[in-house]
Amino acid sequence: MPDSDPIVLLKDVRYRWPGRKSFGLNIRHLELARAETVLLLGESGSGKSTLLSLICGTVAAGQGQVLLAGTDLASLTPGQRDRFRAEQIGLIFQQFNLLPFASVLDNIALPLQFAPTRRTRVDNAAQEARRLCIALGLPDDLLTARAGTLSVGQQQRVAAARALIGTPPLIVADEPTSSLDAETQGNFLELLFAQSRAHATSLLMVSHDARLADQFDRVIQMADVAQSLRDAA
Repeated sequence: MPDSDPIVLLKDVRYRWPGRKSFGLNIRHLELARAETVLLLGESGSGKSTLLSLICGTVAAGQGQVLLAGTDLASLTPGQRDRFRAEQIGLIFQQFNLLPFASVLDNIALPLQFAPTRRTRVDNAAQEARRLCIALGLPDDLLTARAGTLSVGQQQRVAAARALIGTPPLIVADEPTSSLDAETQGNFLELLFAQSRAHATSLLMVSHDARLADQFDRVIQMADVAQSLRDAA
C-alpha cells in the first residue's frame, strides 16, 4: 500500500444493529492518513463505538466500503478479518481488557501470538516489552507482576504497550484516559504520541473531552461524519 494512501477509508457506509431497526449509522466519507493523529469527538450514544467496530471489522457494513490499509474488509471472511485486525491495529480499550492473572510481559506480548507479521518485527519479545515499559514510564521490574495487581495508571500503560508492540500501522484508542486525572492523562498522551511518531503510526482516539483537541493533528466531530439512520428516517 503506497504511503500516500489513507490507512482508513470509509465511503458511503451504512450500518444497522441487528434487531434495532431504529438505530444505525450513515457515513458518507471518512479517512485517516498514515502517521496522522486524529481525535474523534462525540457525545455518549452518538455512534463512536459503532464506528470503531466498523473500522476494526468486528461488525460488517450493510453497504458501502470500509478499507483498512487498502483492503476492503467486506472481501475477508470473519476469520480473515480477525487475523487482519491483529496485524494492522493496536487496540487500547477503555477498560484496558488485560488478562488479570497473566504477567505484564504475557499481556504485552499477547498480540504477537495472532499477528505473524508484527512478530517478525520483534527480535526478542521480553526485550521489546521492557523497552516499551520504560518508554511509557513503567519500571521494567514490573514485567513479572500480575496485571491485576497494578494501579489503573499502570494498567493503562501496559495496555498501550500491548497496542504498540510489533508497530502496527494503526492505533485505535477508545476513551483510554477517561478514568485518569489531568496530570496522568497528559503524561500518558505525551508518551503515546512519542511512540506513534517514532514508528510513523497513525492514531485514532475516541473521546468526549474537547480539551484534548489541540494535541492532535486533526479533530473530527462525530456529528460531521456520521448521520444517525434514526434521524434520517
